Amino acid sequence: MLVTALGELLIDFTPAGVSAEGLPLFTCNPGGAPANMLAAVQKLGGDTAFIGMVGQDGFGDFLKQYLAGLGIHISGLIQTVEANTTLAFVQLDSNGDRSFSFYRNPGADQLITRQDVNIQLIDDSDVFHFGSLSLTGEAARDATLYAVSHAKGRGKIISYDPNYRPLLWENEETACYWMKEGAKLADIIKISEEELPLLTERHDSREAAEVLMESGCSLVLVSMGAKGAGFYTRTASGFVPTYEVKTVDTTGAGDSFLGACLYRIRGKSLKEIQDMSAVELADIVRYANAAGSITTTRSGAICAMPTEQEIEKCMQMPVLVLT
Repeated sequence: MLVTALGELLIDFTPAGVSAEGLPLFTCNPGGAPANMLAAVQKLGGDTAFIGMVGQDGFGDFLKQYLAGLGIHISGLIQTVEANTTLAFVQLDSNGDRSFSFYRNPGADQLITRQDVNIQLIDDSDVFHFGSLSLTGEAARDATLYAVSHAKGRGKIISYDPNYRPLLWENEETACYWMKEGAKLADIIKISEEELPLLTERHDSREAAEVLMESGCSLVLVSMGAKGAGFYTRTASGFVPTYEVKTVDTTGAGDSFLGACLYRIRGKSLKEIQDMSAVELADIVRYANAAGSITTTRSGAICAMPTEQEIEKCMQMPVLVLT
């Protein structure tokens, strides 16, 4: 398989207009950043697997069936009676930018243990991916660190998304500590512009990338929303603007971006990734920007992921130049 990811799989309740009585309506969308990213890779033609936990409830059944329907391997997905499937309600502003309210105290995704981790899926993959939400508390934190340690020991490329959600942490200090610990383990980091100072105490993307690379990261991808994205290795760097689209919902755009990047670097060793030229990396990020841009034109996350044909069509569009 190309990518195995461990982390949260949840329901995103996304705004869907109002009822005849004027009351807000929500659509039940499958979500969770690691699952979103896998869906992006899978839709582009990659082979993926998910490790995580959902409730033994209707939402958990729905999510399990949905991932299986996409072709994602779900032998690592466990259902528990100890907690319900995690829920998130998404709020969108006038620009389509989202904020979240979580129902996760605890949620099923937090209860996965190291004994639950399907090691074989990691062994069978080129890339192992995780995010910071599975570091917010035990037992998932121990399971995640165990899985990452195993993956590194098997020479897998480690991908990481800090994905800061302040409501899910005890406080910012704890969040920063564990997000930094996760970054120390990663070969590839996808980080948003807003998250840079939390992990590096730097606001400048180049300076922040240097801090992350000093801790061992080989490729830093900085997503900057409508502005585009930056890329940084020890020998190459650059910035690529994104595309001019009509944004309705930014949920999952960063996950789509990362999934497209991982798909495009398929088959490469870590050394080959480290040695890529700025031209090669810019081409990959341009492709990933198109994937993220298309995702913002649709509601939801997993169901909004684009095909390769849609990405190629988007890449013919004008880029968005912000002043």
